[in-house]
Amino acid sequence: MRRTARVHHEGTVVPVVIERDRAIALDGQDLGPLEGLRLAAPCEPTKVVGVGKNYWSLLGSRGHEPPAEPWVFLKGSNAVVASGDPVRLPPGQQVDFEAEVALVIGKRASRLTESDWRGCIRGITAANDLTARSWQSSGEQWWRAKSSDTFCPLGPTILEDVDLDSPIRLRTWIDGELRQDGSTSDMVFGFGELLRYITRSVTLEPGDVVLTGSPVGAGPVEVGSTMEIEVEGVGTLRNHAEAAA
Repeated sequence: MRRTARVHHEGTVVPVVIERDRAIALDGQDLGPLEGLRLAAPCEPTKVVGVGKNYWSLLGSRGHEPPAEPWVFLKGSNAVVASGDPVRLPPGQQVDFEAEVALVIGKRASRLTESDWRGCIRGITAANDLTARSWQSSGEQWWRAKSSDTFCPLGPTILEDVDLDSPIRLRTWIDGELRQDGSTSDMVFGFGELLRYITRSVTLEPGDVVLTGSPVGAGPVEVGSTMEIEVEGVGTLRNHAEAAA
């Protein structure tokens, strides 16, 4: 397994490989400790595909039955920001954090099968599927609720060549308080099932991201709070909440 990222360096965005927590550019230049660099989002998706109601713990907490098929929606790529970037909360909205393991697509994927879905995945990263609940429940389509600017933090790195058949732990802290602690072993639909379902209708391009659902514990975030989402092997996605202008 290896970790990759994208960092700001001398006025441009540079892809790097992480070696002993240092950022090494593809030309071999050591850019220094990753912790001291300004991160860019680890990929540039043309689209972000989200999945709801996909953890048994969440369904159980709400007394819901599992959906008959994956509950899929889209988030605009405008919502993508990096670890360290501010998240801007619209006035008058309850905005909830949702920690997710995100699949990063590595090659064009259409009509995937059981035998080939793994080959399209570059790796995993951490995601925060921020959602404005009032807009979501208003009856309108979810374009604002899910796709407002800054509503899809990704990062800090991509973990490549990961064992997708083993459980992956994900946790969330809000201002240092643990709020979510789950594992992909709790998912209703696994990675392969999700990708096969999505690509029956929608072709995924390299860099696209599939959010795979959030475990129980998601909830409101307030202006001034810091959200930290850790996905096993990826690192910690960290964003501070600000008021939108």
